[in-house]
Amino acid sequence: MRLLLMGDTHVPSREAAIPEWVLDETAAADRVIHTGDFDSPAALDTVREHAPELTAVLGNIDPADLGVPEVATLDVGGVRFVVTHGTGDIAGYDDRVARVTDEHAADDRLTVGVSGHTHQRRDEEHGGYRLLNPGSATGADPAPDASVMVAEVADGEVSVETLVR
Repeated sequence: MRLLLMGDTHVPSREAAIPEWVLDETAAADRVIHTGDFDSPAALDTVREHAPELTAVLGNIDPADLGVPEVATLDVGGVRFVVTHGTGDIAGYDDRVARVTDEHAADDRLTVGVSGHTHQRRDEEHGGYRLLNPGSATGADPAPDASVMVAEVADGEVSVETLVR
């Protein structure tokens, strides 16, 4: 199972559009996880048009009526992914994301937390969980560049590659 992890697209407030290479990666994935801050219904629609299957959450700048939850879970390949935006101060970010991950963790399989908000790529162990942040798919400030993560998931294991442009 090939998952594309992306987030913080911020279209149109900070970026004009989602880059074509990101949309190509979106279409090539089996499933897509978006960590929020689409910024607009049009950005969500663009991702949905390209994603074979989409799991998405609400970011702090998203319209409340976007129709996605604040926290979502996805179980694939023997792994549970807990998706949250991570809204709040940078201080305490890892603790906050680990707490949400723990609240929605599976008892019978590996659980991985996926979040956004900071626009900074991360792949860290914290609070007993692997926490992933793909950065900003559009390179929206304060991201140093545009990035996504590709996770290969099988038999309860996850390998992650970061794609940067």
